[in-house]
Formats: sequence, structure tokens, C-alpha cells
Amino acid sequence: MSAVPRLDATLAALADPQRRRVVTLLSERPLPAGALAAAVGVSAPAMSRHLRTLRLTGLVEERHDGFDARVRVYSLRSEPMAELKRWLEEMEALWSRQLLALKAHIETRKSGR
Repeated sequence: MSAVPRLDATLAALADPQRRRVVTLLSERPLPAGALAAAVGVSAPAMSRHLRTLRLTGLVEERHDGFDARVRVYSLRSEPMAELKRWLEEMEALWSRQLLALKAHIETRKSGR
């Protein structure tokens, strides 16, 4: 998947407030799906759908607990967030250049009067 569709998928996944809450919780430590559902306040099937979306977009990964193979523990993957951060930095640089150009234009017009 190229960078633009990956970024689109990341932003679409993060558009949902419950999925953003999951990402926030997982930024602290890996958690099982049941703990995530309880913390977010959604049913197990709803959490399963959210985790599937996050997994398909590459934001989270799952592993099985060593004690119980039925328990899936989820953790955050850094790559999609790093891509998002790079894009945001590029946009910030673009807007900074635009604002500096506007400032220069306004100052030029002021000094020309």
C-alpha cells in the first residue's frame, strides 16, 4: 500500500472517537480486547469491529496471551502514526511558508504607501 492510501486509511480509522480512545489506551500499554471494551464502554462485538478496523489499517497488532490462547492482547504499531506525524509536519511547514509569504506581502504593501 502506498503512503497516500495508508494515510487515508489511518485518518479514516482515527475519525471514530472510540477508536481514538483505544489508540490512547494502547499508547500506555498493550491490553486485551476485553479490557479495551470495558474501558471504552462498548460491547465485545463492537470492540471486535473497532479492533478489526485498527488492525486492517495497521494501527494495532494482536498477539495471543501465553496463558490462554483465546485471549488476544493488542498493542500499538508505530509506523502508521509516524507517517501521520510526517504528513502533519509537512502541512505545518506548508502553512508556515504561506503565512510568512503573506506577512512579507503585507509588509511590502505597507512600506510602499
